Amino acid sequence: MSRPSTNMLFDLAFGIVVMGTVGALIGTFLGAASIPVTSGVGVLLGAVVGFLGGRRFLASILVGTVLGGLLAWMIAGLEKVSFGAGAGAAMGGFLGVQISMLLDVRAARKAAQVEESEDAGAAHSAVTKS
Repeated sequence: MSRPSTNMLFDLAFGIVVMGTVGALIGTFLGAASIPVTSGVGVLLGAVVGFLGGRRFLASILVGTVLGGLLAWMIAGLEKVSFGAGAGAAMGGFLGVQISMLLDVRAARKAAQVEESEDAGAAHSAVTKS
């Protein structure tokens, strides 16, 4: 059995930390008794997302968490940071999925254009050789 790569281990740890933190923040909404359950679910989901290579998705959640927490702190004070961070994480995840989809569509469009230009160049060279 081969050893996992360093990138995969980093993605796995990154997913566990980010989603475990988000789970803990969600647990603060539901009450202190539910923090271990929501954190555990977050850790499991983070491990799966990290294993599947969702680094862009996790980074968008991390940025959303930090920005949401900072915004809540500036507007409502220190006691509302966890609410802002949880909401920011949700928005960051949503925007991360949308941005990732748009980047994938853009990459597919560029690949199709390159393939089309290569096909046109091959057809042109076949015509000029005969």
